[in-house]
Amino acid sequence: MTLRLLAVHAHPDDESSKGAATYAYYRSLGAEVLVVSCTGGERGSILNEDLTHLAMAERDLSGLRRLEMAAAQKALGIQHRWLGYQDSGMQDDGGVPKNSFADVPLEVSAEPLVRIVREFRPQVLITYDENGGYPHPDHIRTHEVSLEAFRAAADPDRYPDAGPAWQIEKLYYDRIFNLERMDAMYLELSVTEPDSDLLEPLASARERMSEYPNLATTHVPIGDFLEVRDEALKAHASQVSPTSSFFFWPNDMVRKAWPYEDFQLIESKVDTVMPESDLFAGVTDTVDA
Repeated sequence: MTLRLLAVHAHPDDESSKGAATYAYYRSLGAEVLVVSCTGGERGSILNEDLTHLAMAERDLSGLRRLEMAAAQKALGIQHRWLGYQDSGMQDDGGVPKNSFADVPLEVSAEPLVRIVREFRPQVLITYDENGGYPHPDHIRTHEVSLEAFRAAADPDRYPDAGPAWQIEKLYYDRIFNLERMDAMYLELSVTEPDSDLLEPLASARERMSEYPNLATTHVPIGDFLEVRDEALKAHASQVSPTSSFFFWPNDMVRKAWPYEDFQLIESKVDTVMPESDLFAGVTDTVDA
């Protein structure tokens, strides 16, 4: 049986900050992993003041982000597809640019993802919750498009020209940024390195997540793949500084404190037992490729 995991993200770099070690882990086990980027990140900001390719970023951010995505894809050993929509930008007034991803009608923007699902035939789909993880219009629309594709791809009467129907067996939301993880890392660092400069940003992260509910059902063991995850995330140099205390923590500390990436099982067509340590738990009856 060929195991296949599909992860749907809003922008290039999201795949590396939200699940990269999980993708590398499953690739090491022989699973196929496909990441879909719904937009090209054209309206993103340059978030690394020491960016080597600053001139290109200012001239052609879209082109640079494609090169960065290719480097991250290579680091993770995954497949990748662009859904093809334009970044909607972070619009504080609630409006989005015309013809951007969040502006395109859902029944239109879901069709190419249905095609991908029916072609790739994953057993597992990972996406964001109804808040998008955070309320960026593209993240919220990614959630909506993913759920539409999850349901429509299994219905032969929906999008009949998009290939034979395919039922995804398990649907997950990303819960990687959670209070339990931050608490564990803060405790480990406060004991082993009580004078560490990282305690303050960890404390700030704990404060931001203090009201997050504990929703994770599935803890994937990724301790051996943190360096791969870092390589992929650093490939997105226009978006992530290599010195970021939000994204990068000492990997040896992480391995001791919380060597997992966390997900919430939302819907399953197969039987499984909670808590899980495997996104494919219960998947046994899928036809081989």
